[in-house]
Amino acid sequence: MTRSKKPFAPHGQPPAPSKGPSPSQRESRGDRSSGRGAQGVLLYGLHPVSAAWLNPERRIHRLIATEAGRAALEPVLAQAKARGLQRPGLMPADRNDLDRMLPAGAVHQGVALDVAPLEEIGIEDICAEADSDPSALIVVLDQVTDPHNVGAVLRSASAFGAKAVVVTERNAPETTGVLAKSASGALESVPLVRVTNLARALADLQQAGFWTVGLAESGKSTLAQCNLTGRTALVLGAEGAGLRRLTMERCDIIARLPTQGPVGSLNVSNAAAVALYEVARLR
Repeated sequence: MTRSKKPFAPHGQPPAPSKGPSPSQRESRGDRSSGRGAQGVLLYGLHPVSAAWLNPERRIHRLIATEAGRAALEPVLAQAKARGLQRPGLMPADRNDLDRMLPAGAVHQGVALDVAPLEEIGIEDICAEADSDPSALIVVLDQVTDPHNVGAVLRSASAFGAKAVVVTERNAPETTGVLAKSASGALESVPLVRVTNLARALADLQQAGFWTVGLAESGKSTLAQCNLTGRTALVLGAEGAGLRRLTMERCDIIARLPTQGPVGSLNVSNAAAVALYEVARLR
């Protein structure tokens, strides 16, 4: 999937104005207050920085690194040069400089990257991309607000070949360095698709041939008992609240993971990883 694809515009018409904050607003407002002088969002850590540096769709303003960080990035810098990617020069810094620029406690590994936001894609684009893939897999998150969880889900989605992670426009985290760090580079390869109305998005996916499977402890069947060989959308809710009633009603089926014991539930990112593995195992 082309990561920078712009929102779908039917019949050659220009796309309708987007509702809510723009991509640049979303990606900057979470980290800009702690990233002094940042033009966009500050990514940090070797994996997120390396993935963004090698992503031809990612526009980069500055690379900031300690001497040790630059040395660790040397293979990536060489790869980008060999691929002909236009990249800015390195801005040297010491660890204290990065500590001041980034959120408290950020594990930056001596590198940070000031980047512009990626172009967003819409649910229509996901449906169009899936038209040629009869076994397309995506993850849908119903108001999961923790950026660490969303980032971890992106990482699992990338590992198991999911085409996208869909989140709600409201009650979902901004695309900040915290989320990118948790995604460990997956933000560059797995689109994070924001929708204003999750029920309508599920209906669009169903129309495109997706079997929508909600995960909840109330499910009568386990995930392993479901036929998941075709296009599949795994729908997970926030911790504690779980799937909202309307979301559950919109799903084709409600399934559960075979958890047991005194701790019968999983963190949403762990549940997503297990569910994605189960789908991969069944195929």
